[in-house]
Amino acid sequence: MTYYGHLGANGLRLTPFRGLRYVREQVGSLAAVTSPPYDVVVRPDGQRHLETADPHNVVRLILPDAESPEARHRKAARTLARWLDEGVLAADPEPALYVYEQLDGDHLQRGVIGALELSPPDEGIVLPHEDVMPGPIADRAALMRATAANLEPLLLAYRNGDATARVIERTIAEQEPLLATRTEDGIRHRLWSLTDPAAIVAVAADLATRQALIADGHHRWATYQRLQAAHEPGTAWDYGLVLLVDTARYPLRVRAIHRVLPLLSPATALDAVRDAFRVRQLPPGSLEEALDALATASVDGNAFLLAGDGGFHLLDRPDPARLATVAADRPDAWRRLDAAVLHGLLLDDVWQVPDDPEHIRYIHDTAAAVGLAEHLHGTAVLMHPVDEQVVLQLARQGITMPRKSTSFGPKPASGLVMRSLQLD
Repeated sequence: MTYYGHLGANGLRLTPFRGLRYVREQVGSLAAVTSPPYDVVVRPDGQRHLETADPHNVVRLILPDAESPEARHRKAARTLARWLDEGVLAADPEPALYVYEQLDGDHLQRGVIGALELSPPDEGIVLPHEDVMPGPIADRAALMRATAANLEPLLLAYRNGDATARVIERTIAEQEPLLATRTEDGIRHRLWSLTDPAAIVAVAADLATRQALIADGHHRWATYQRLQAAHEPGTAWDYGLVLLVDTARYPLRVRAIHRVLPLLSPATALDAVRDAFRVRQLPPGSLEEALDALATASVDGNAFLLAGDGGFHLLDRPDPARLATVAADRPDAWRRLDAAVLHGLLLDDVWQVPDDPEHIRYIHDTAAAVGLAEHLHGTAVLMHPVDEQVVLQLARQGITMPRKSTSFGPKPASGLVMRSLQLD
């Protein structure tokens, strides 16, 4: 299977849907009701910040706050129903695809949001590149069941969709956007509705010969598949909400996902790791300077940056004998990945930290990871991004990377358009 290849007529099948969107007059601002994807929100501080930004912020749907999982999911369903009854959210009058644009500084990203028909994994139409954890899948599945909605689009990457690109460019040139807002991270968002039958047919025909890579949303994709399997064929559960971006025109950024270990102090972590890695305390300096040192060390092999005590320690030059114990049954390219070494050697063996939410938190933002570790008196393990070519090579071979290995972006903002399965 060739990554981003042509699949005859059995490729991506993207269909219009009636988007659920905020009614502008019913909220303080569109920016104030948006949120990063659920797994990017730093909890609890980031969650509280979003909840107080506007009483109708979408974080109340994607990360409802209650004492138990069942109560959280019921609360999200009640909140969604109430907002629809009150006119805070409303469904667009006719099914549409949505052209979505993000501008982050000089980085422009454009794509199409729609309901994608789910395909069996062995067909190779949608390619995952990371392993997933059962806990988040169960949680997202229960939330989707309770709300009967896809509240956030996945980010999928494909290449060379010339006809789709022409439709996108024509839509932007000829139509006023449905919405335009700038979120507090500085990213400008614009959304257009695409309802012209000829344009929808052109997009469908173009995508029908292509495959895509999951750039962000592996757990939600696995959730879509679980829920599809639990329902009879021919229902709205056969589709899932996605954003498709042509990375030949709009290359994605690839960043690392860091780990915060709240119950492991930096002193304990450093004492335990000295037999497995060379450990160097970096001179006092900024986070940017420490990350530069990590990037330099990563050229020669696995390297990590530890933080949490006000300074930075660089781990590099791992003991070859200890490395040899990492997942001997996996391909060499997988075993050399920083995430594989981190989990297989450091977390499992050296530190003996269980992979559960109490012991490991996955944080996308570097400064947030350091701040959270210092706040909790724990340890932040900062990682260098995986090279995109490594991701592609493993995906070609059907090899999934360790979970939470990469962060592609910019990610679509949650809250701009949602999909109700009761309307499809």
